[in-house]
Amino acid sequence: MFSPKTRRTVRRLLILIALIAAIFLFVVVPGFLSQILTHGGFNYPDPNNGKAPISYGLKSRWAEFKSSDGITLRGWYIPSDGPARGTIIYCHGLNRSKVEMLPRAQFGHQLGYNGLLFDLRHHGQSGGKVTSLGYYERLDVLGAVRYALEVEKAERPIILWGVSMGAVASLMAAADSPDVSAVISDSAFLSLADTVRHHWKLLIHLPAFPIADETLYAIGWRAGFPPGDLDSEKAVEHIGLRPILFVAAQGDRRMPPAIAEELYSHAQSPSKKLVILPGTRHGEGFNQARDAYELAVKDFLTQVKAR
Repeated sequence: MFSPKTRRTVRRLLILIALIAAIFLFVVVPGFLSQILTHGGFNYPDPNNGKAPISYGLKSRWAEFKSSDGITLRGWYIPSDGPARGTIIYCHGLNRSKVEMLPRAQFGHQLGYNGLLFDLRHHGQSGGKVTSLGYYERLDVLGAVRYALEVEKAERPIILWGVSMGAVASLMAAADSPDVSAVISDSAFLSLADTVRHHWKLLIHLPAFPIADETLYAIGWRAGFPPGDLDSEKAVEHIGLRPILFVAAQGDRRMPPAIAEELYSHAQSPSKKLVILPGTRHGEGFNQARDAYELAVKDFLTQVKAR
């Protein structure tokens, strides 16, 4: 039998261990995850690293402009070879860069469109110290739209083509700007709250409440925006009658087709489209099912008119 003094010591030790575990789970883990997401500053390996438009036989010129809130953004402007059918602005995903969009830009150029590829804030060669997963990146996209129209005098219609975070930023930018005629949304998430909770259960294999909610709050606090305002569904509704092409990969566990289907249900345009492609990797539909992807984009663009 343990003495009363020993039992008290053991009880205090267990309380201390429980307190340390609670602090780790409810403070350290959300803080660490939010720090990585908003300030990580790393790039996933990309087969296009080190490449430029010339690598794809495309003539381009350097583009440098400001986001709507003054962040310096850098990229490439690729004019069409002849009279342009319009202008496509390409928006990459989280922890990627403009090089991710080079194969898409090559295809868009073949269709006769001008192209603008650029690094979102806190990515690649652009400025900025924080990633907001689409909230402030929408201001980058708006800056790109303004640059294309005012500096390059680019032809309309203006089409935004984004992947993952870039798709979310594109949807939100289109909701804010009547200059955008259409959006190609590849692997967007429903909302920040939904994707944080989904990824927590998918990757950590634990219930989302309450740690995922604390991570959500920490992301908003670190990046300086209300987490509830990062919502693709609301953006789609605000886009109104402008056409949107929603793209998803059948086996994408991070942004499964059900998300694209839900966003599609909120779109009001009679010209909206939804394509579910074969594939397993998030945001890789263009690489894994290129023929079907290109056919869907080509068909979609025939219905997009200048605003």
